[in-house]
Amino acid sequence: MTYPLLTAHTGCMGTPDNSLFSIETALSSGADIVEEDILVTSDGVLVLSHDDSVYAADGKAYRISSMSYAELSQLDINAHNGAPGETMRILSLESVLPLLRASGKIMNLDLKSDDCVEPVARFVENNGLHEKVILSGCETSRAHAVNRTDSRLRKLLNVDTSLFLALNEREAARISCEDASSANCFGLNVNYRVVGPELLQAAANHKLDVYIWTVNAEEEMKHFMEMGVHSITSRNIAALVQVRKEVSG
Repeated sequence: MTYPLLTAHTGCMGTPDNSLFSIETALSSGADIVEEDILVTSDGVLVLSHDDSVYAADGKAYRISSMSYAELSQLDINAHNGAPGETMRILSLESVLPLLRASGKIMNLDLKSDDCVEPVARFVENNGLHEKVILSGCETSRAHAVNRTDSRLRKLLNVDTSLFLALNEREAARISCEDASSANCFGLNVNYRVVGPELLQAAANHKLDVYIWTVNAEEEMKHFMEMGVHSITSRNIAALVQVRKEVSG
């Protein structure tokens, strides 16, 4: 396997976030991991959306958590990160599974609420996806909730960036790594702006992978590849794929 793994941020290459077009673009661009935001409807259906509050084309607001999927799926929603006036239908995770499964790529499910934890655990179990799904969106309390629900689920700890603003890098890295280990996380999901040698060394000492987000400039992509991070997330996935070719070649 070639490192770092390249993660396509949802909405990569200017496509609408959490859209079928975004997933197709990620796959055709050569991503190793496809990231999608996950929420759950009132009747337990997992859907692709960043925000619980969404807006229909007529401007009316709806809350995903208060609607059944049958109700939600009838709405034309303003596309997040789409062109002005662009609308889309919110997708269920189940509906895009065949495409993702056929690709053989890893799914990064970014959990946007605690209510997602148990439905996601069932989804992974029922579809035999423990080796094909990683979870992000897990601050310490949510990471522990995931671990209690199914300890086999592979998850990243969402690192608290404010720690690195309040403390020196070594101490912030120590706390982050200890929190990740205590919740049985396999790695850290961290804003690239706070990644330095102290964090990478602490992660290595704790046997934790370092996944960074969201790097869109090519020079920074190259810099972090040479530092040895395990995964880089980018909206500019085509450039990221090219930079890895250049660095590895």
